[in-house]
Amino acid sequence: MSIRRSAVLAGAVALALSLTACGGSSDADGSGNPGNSGNSDNSDNGDAEGTESNETRVFTADNGDITIPADPQRVVATGYAVPVLIEAGAPLVGISSWQRGEPLMTEEDLATYEGITRVAGELAAETNYEAIAEVEPDLIVIGVPAPVLGDLDLDRLESIAPVVAIGPTIPSAWRELSRQQADAAGALEQFDEVQAEYEAAAAELAEKYADVLPDLDFGHIGAYGEVAGGTFQREFGGSWGTNVAEDIGAGYYGEVKEPGPGSRAVSEYPSIEELPESLGDAEAITYTVNADGSVPEPVQYVMDSELWQNLPAVRAGMTFPVRYTEAATYRQAMLALEALDESFAPLLDR
Repeated sequence: MSIRRSAVLAGAVALALSLTACGGSSDADGSGNPGNSGNSDNSDNGDAEGTESNETRVFTADNGDITIPADPQRVVATGYAVPVLIEAGAPLVGISSWQRGEPLMTEEDLATYEGITRVAGELAAETNYEAIAEVEPDLIVIGVPAPVLGDLDLDRLESIAPVVAIGPTIPSAWRELSRQQADAAGALEQFDEVQAEYEAAAAELAEKYADVLPDLDFGHIGAYGEVAGGTFQREFGGSWGTNVAEDIGAGYYGEVKEPGPGSRAVSEYPSIEELPESLGDAEAITYTVNADGSVPEPVQYVMDSELWQNLPAVRAGMTFPVRYTEAATYRQAMLALEALDESFAPLLDR
């Protein structure tokens, strides 16, 4: 039985989700702080339908405590919020371009993505404020890192509709952040269903590989080294190339020597000469490949090195390609699970 089919069946009977928040609560920074008060403000009197359309709640986001509609009907999403809210079935009327995520979308999600009005480009600085105003949103969800908010005219956006900024931090935090984005957009029901499917599939694979993965010290080569600068990217636990594998039992040893903000808290960029020191103790190495299985230039640069060929894990044949490492939603992460299962399958015969 394929992962996706079995996951769907298991998800149908999932009764509890590890990240589910009660009522309308949200965890805006991943630390356990409530994302909204759970209180509603019935600003108008009238029949039940009219009252519901005017209910609001306070939601804690990167840009503060924001009063938003309790049940948004016309949502604009940008950045990482775009694929999240498409998957969650939010009532989107405008989105930014999100080309980097297109290879990870299902045919249905891609069709939805292509059919929604574009109101911004790939960069926050490419936001079209007039286009956003024209689609008449009642909520704007900004999914860019906090430092990038400076590229936006938030005052102008707030003059159009309430704005909640919920952007990425460390790569593995996509789980919490995507849930907050879906919560803000009033789209948790479908989000929770997909999350349950993913968690069931991950649990199935964790059981399948329970006798092999936890006993290995893994390292990971990422796709963002700089060939011209003679560096490679080593990713540790919680990074793009490692966090889904960790959900099924893989463990990545070591830590960043000099942690920085965001992804630099879980990855570093040593010189190629430091490869033996960095990964010499790895019993197995995973490495990022593109969605089509091709090897990115920064990874090929490492693999072409004699230093790579002499690593113990490489000599032992314990290297494993990983596709869909940029997964930042549960449905995308399902693809990563299937790719990991394909890569790790030979371990069961060793």
